[in-house]
Amino acid sequence: MINKERILDLFFELVRIDSPSLQEKKVAVCLREKMEKRGYVVHEDKAGELSNGDTGNLIVHIPATGEGAPIAFSAHMDCVQPCIGVEPVLDGDVVRSAGQTILGGDDKAGIAMAIEALNHLEEESIPHPDIYLVFSICEESGMFGAKNIDTDLLPAKDIIVLDSGGAVGTIVVAAPAKAGITMTFTGKSAHAGIAPEEGISAIQIAGEAISKMSLLRIDESSTANLGRIEGGTATNIVADSVTLTAEARSLFEESLQTQLDHMEACCAAAVKKVGGEYEFDYEISYPVLRVDDNSPFLCKVENCCKNIGLTPKKVPTGGGSDANILFGKGYNAVTLGIGMSKVHTTEEFITVESLTSCTKLVAEIMKS
Repeated sequence: MINKERILDLFFELVRIDSPSLQEKKVAVCLREKMEKRGYVVHEDKAGELSNGDTGNLIVHIPATGEGAPIAFSAHMDCVQPCIGVEPVLDGDVVRSAGQTILGGDDKAGIAMAIEALNHLEEESIPHPDIYLVFSICEESGMFGAKNIDTDLLPAKDIIVLDSGGAVGTIVVAAPAKAGITMTFTGKSAHAGIAPEEGISAIQIAGEAISKMSLLRIDESSTANLGRIEGGTATNIVADSVTLTAEARSLFEESLQTQLDHMEACCAAAVKKVGGEYEFDYEISYPVLRVDDNSPFLCKVENCCKNIGLTPKKVPTGGGSDANILFGKGYNAVTLGIGMSKVHTTEEFITVESLTSCTKLVAEIMKS
């Protein structure tokens, strides 16, 4: 039986520990102590060193007591700001923050669920295969924990990522690739009052390019957004440099490339019309996650939902997570909705029912 008081105590303990991205060491120390006290081997990889953080990912091995393929469960230790001094409050069935901070259920609820599910299996002597718990760093600021994970420490190929909103029973089977984009426009400075005709306005080039770009919702699987524009100096100087920072996402690699090509073509056309020069640079931040409908692992997760009375609901999402990175590294990664709501805001909350029912699902998946 899932122990409601125990998981609440653990969840409250975890969210009270400050852990912005790349400063997760206090949480890691807490989790290491808990796991080693139970006799489990805990490894810390070099992801922290590689991303300038104060700790690496923790990977915990729980030896098998039964048969079956190894399985892993992942949740991240970091939180978005404002996350310093979180004080959780239980209001009936709802847990929320008492102050001007996020709650931190994203993703400390996932950590608490994985540990409480393990408690349940041990107390009830329920057989299970080799289990690996992955407590990752820096998911919120670039997924650098997952990107730099030591895969030699994680031999299980099936991995459940406990890090999505949505009701318990939600299974994220598709998530987009994301490209981070930088567009730099270079014009020619001149005195804007005396000799403006001698200048080429980088702001004008940028404006021309933007006016022709398809942005925001492109189609049902693709989006693009301009997030920041920087450049220019004073009103009496024709601006000679402007930089746009943008992103594009799509559930299909071909569609993402089509959008990138379109955005660059708009830059080229603007330069041809106005003059000046442009540079268009992009980097794929994370790959597409797309789980095959016939995946045996997905089938297992759906059956586990049904076993405990949940109706599985397969959905796509517009956001990325560690699951994208792990999927790109060859793991069978599936993300579960854990019931967290209004994440990344000071109105974030999770219900006790979600905490306990998702823990029950995690325990069911853990079983042999």
